[in-house]
Amino acid sequence: MKFATTARAALAAGLCFGLAVPAFAEEAKTDYPVTAAGAAQFIADAEKDLFPASVDNARANWVNYTYITDDTDALAAQSNAAITEKQVAYAVDAAKFANIPNLDPDVARKLSILRQGIVLPAPTKLGAADELSTISTRLASTYGKGRGTLDGKEINGSDIEAAMGDLSHTPAEFAEMWTSWHNNVGAPMKGDYVKMVGIANQGAKELGYADVGAMWRSGYDMSPEQFSAETQRLWEEVKPLYLALHTYVRHKLNEKYGDAVQPKTGPIRADLLGNMWAQEWGNVYPLVAPAGAGDLGYDIGALLKAKGKTPIDMVKYGEGFYSSLGFAPLPETFWKRSMITKPADREVICHASAWDIDNKDDIRIKMCTKVNSEDFVTIHHELGHNYYQRAYNQQPYLYLNGANDGFHEAIGDFIALSITPQYLVQIGLLDKDKVPSADKDIGLLLRQAMDKVAFLPFGLLVDRYRWGIFDGSIQPADYNKAWTKMRLDYQGIVPPSARPDDAFDAGAKFHVPGNTPYTRYFLARIFQFQFYEAACKQAGWKGPLHRCSFYGNKKVGENLDRMLKMGMSKPWPEALKAFTGSDKLSAKPMLAYFAPLQKWLDEQNKGEKAGW
Repeated sequence: MKFATTARAALAAGLCFGLAVPAFAEEAKTDYPVTAAGAAQFIADAEKDLFPASVDNARANWVNYTYITDDTDALAAQSNAAITEKQVAYAVDAAKFANIPNLDPDVARKLSILRQGIVLPAPTKLGAADELSTISTRLASTYGKGRGTLDGKEINGSDIEAAMGDLSHTPAEFAEMWTSWHNNVGAPMKGDYVKMVGIANQGAKELGYADVGAMWRSGYDMSPEQFSAETQRLWEEVKPLYLALHTYVRHKLNEKYGDAVQPKTGPIRADLLGNMWAQEWGNVYPLVAPAGAGDLGYDIGALLKAKGKTPIDMVKYGEGFYSSLGFAPLPETFWKRSMITKPADREVICHASAWDIDNKDDIRIKMCTKVNSEDFVTIHHELGHNYYQRAYNQQPYLYLNGANDGFHEAIGDFIALSITPQYLVQIGLLDKDKVPSADKDIGLLLRQAMDKVAFLPFGLLVDRYRWGIFDGSIQPADYNKAWTKMRLDYQGIVPPSARPDDAFDAGAKFHVPGNTPYTRYFLARIFQFQFYEAACKQAGWKGPLHRCSFYGNKKVGENLDRMLKMGMSKPWPEALKAFTGSDKLSAKPMLAYFAPLQKWLDEQNKGEKAGW
């Protein structure tokens, strides 16, 4: 997750680690009549209490993330524990009102949000929350301390991730890194993970859910069963595009490494795709780039450096995009309080994120910005979170969030899709005569697809796997067998070597031990293209969708602002309709964006056996 959507949502990130404190929850008493009126008063008091607490918590975490010391670590942990204690108690009490007849719809919605605000719930049984907190913290620590090996030498997590994308390594080195990381990080946490599932499922039942997976799926304004079916439907829509990409990439990897390493048919070896989890394949683009079309003719980072631009200038460009749509400039406090570059005098967390400290106007970004193409795109993405946060700041506390957890990521993503050559011309970075001709489009689209399309099955399967664990259809003895099968079924990939039954390869992906729901990222990949297509239509764009830029279009800005201001106050289909005109989630805009690539891939794949 790349953002702290509001102080409240920043808490949710902490709750992913199971920071549930027992005493308050165990002693909590519902001091309100169990009536519709009592529920309304309970909600009003909860919002009044949580609003200032969330601001204090956001400030503590901001200081910790931007000035890491033992003291700020301790203060942040103390603040996180205190507010988690509040949320546990409120969630338990909210469950008592869930089935009262004649509830005001607004109150009922807020009760559901309170119940779903804890990603990993603890039961009220004495000692259970302490045990859950200890286990979940140990799981996160096991991941954080994880090491793999390269040439027999120990290598840490961030370095091994980078090394997996370095094409100078041999298949044997890729296999060593992949296998050592999964063995050293995943396997040791399996016992703790099994215990954690049992405890958290008890907590979910107390909140009125069948299991933790059902609780996660209940946050989308539909039943858990409907949500499962809806995400599967979307996958079936995009699967042909993924299969075409898989077939083409497999062929290119076979050309590079030979039959003994990557066979011509069947699944792709997971460690050859430039990423430890084979979730995004952009790092191997040089191996698959189409002849003559792979080089776009410009690099944003080089354009910025040629004009002497600084990280501050890059953020100004990002602000300028939103200003061109009619959004008010960022507040002065943004420029005074954001961390835009890495300080030289202290330790910080560099992972890019957007923050809303006071639930009103104190919005900030935290980045260790470098003058390059990637960070230029990231800035446009992160500011999308900030403008969303500011747009809904008049909503009640429990509605200070995106329409669902996929919306927040998708807003920044769809704005970033508009960083086209035409946009670069409009802001004076690229000369008009340097705009790539249409024969470069396939290279542009293929590079995008290597991340955005390649990610789709992984974005879906991580939670589907955990849903199976939570509902008991995947038993501990079959954890690894089920994970490997799902990776084959959805992604068409296999490990570089046989895996033992007692392995826990899923644990080698941070979001699993970190207990971060993952379907949000799958949804964001779909939503962003639906938003982008709607914006381009509103702007009157007539050319190929992938070349559209709606920079400077006030009509798009007005319509977007209307959706953003809703926050979480309405079911997400209503928010979607406010901007796109449709309340149905659809993958068709994504397919339209990549249609020229799909046609090209089908031509390249003639004679190749699709699938695995």
